[in-house]
Amino acid sequence: MGPSAAKLDELPTKNGFRLRGLDMTRIETFTDAAFAFALTLLVVSLDIPTSFEELTASLHGIPAFALSAVLLMLFWNGHNEWSRRYGLDDAMTVILSCLLVFTVLVYVYPLKFVFQSMLVWLNRGLGLPVPFEEITLRSPAQVNQLFVIYSAGFIAMCASIILLNLHAWRLRETLHLNELERFDTKAEIGAWLIVGGAGVLSIIVALALPPSLAGLPGFAYMLLAFVMPVYGMVGGRRRRAIAARSG
Repeated sequence: MGPSAAKLDELPTKNGFRLRGLDMTRIETFTDAAFAFALTLLVVSLDIPTSFEELTASLHGIPAFALSAVLLMLFWNGHNEWSRRYGLDDAMTVILSCLLVFTVLVYVYPLKFVFQSMLVWLNRGLGLPVPFEEITLRSPAQVNQLFVIYSAGFIAMCASIILLNLHAWRLRETLHLNELERFDTKAEIGAWLIVGGAGVLSIIVALALPPSLAGLPGFAYMLLAFVMPVYGMVGGRRRRAIAARSG
């Protein structure tokens, strides 16, 4: 399950958290490979352009690819951080990691479609002469339906990370988590609950508001830019107090 209590103090630490998962497990390697494959699916084109026109057309998809890749890497980092901290490799870890992998591979196309749509909308609204790859949405209702699909995948990925951290919390005695590590585990759960809550709010807005307000569900995610820093500051003060008390 992990190092014994006597050996924990010999482990390297990151921000005061003892790293129990120094060696990569097979499920972690599999998860990393799945994220890498998802990034491959997002890339502008799997075929080498054979003309200048095809080359320039393929480059139009780079901004959406970049934004999609950044979001995927945030989820990858959440799983990687969890793996380094706890080093778990039991049946529940495999199940929850496979749930994350499945969601990632299903999520890639709605993810890029949303970012591509957003860029086209911004381009038209600002009147910029940027030739983004075009996206076809036939009605405002389809825009809201798109956000429901996108948010469902977003919530599922957040839920996977939350459940992994809840699994570690359930094993806190076995893992010999100290006070600071227990606080960080609960703080991580809270952070992903807030992030996933933005997806829930987006679905509620998409289903509750009329199609004439298409696109408004996307603004639910913008709230994270204000909520997460506040959460980080409040949690940071409490964490510093615990660290000082622990010596």
